[in-house]
Amino acid sequence: MCTLQSVPIVTETISAAPAEPPEPFWKRLRLEEMSAAQWESLCDGCGKCCLEKIEHAETAVIEFTDVACRLLDIGTCRCRHYGERRRHVPNCEQLTPSSVRAFTWLPSTCAYRLLAQGRDLPWWHPLVSGDPELVHTQGISARGRAVPPKRCQRLEHHIVSWPA
Repeated sequence: MCTLQSVPIVTETISAAPAEPPEPFWKRLRLEEMSAAQWESLCDGCGKCCLEKIEHAETAVIEFTDVACRLLDIGTCRCRHYGERRRHVPNCEQLTPSSVRAFTWLPSTCAYRLLAQGRDLPWWHPLVSGDPELVHTQGISARGRAVPPKRCQRLEHHIVSWPA
């Protein structure tokens, strides 16, 4: 006669190593591959690209000023009419992957410029730090340094070196 014995069943859970978090989109994607939302999120809100510039026709040298575009809110460093900015300021430049590579006047801290050059975002960038105020508290932005256009009589009297 056969006797059945009860044998305990042992189950062992084998846990896989924790998955590495995926690389952030700006490290995985080329500028041309980013969604509109990803592209817009690259802007750190410094406002430096929205400062008036002087380009000398004969030399192509660009000088930066501390004079804000009339649509730039110098307290927040954001455009007051971003979606319609080109209607209000026809010479407002549209940033695209190809234009970013061509615009030599973009600030050296600009995320679009940095990524186009194959570099990474700085530690204070909102996408890295999670804090959109760091760009201001670290002195990277135009906040506290830009002047409204109505305070400017001659643009050449407002040439500065700090936006570069």
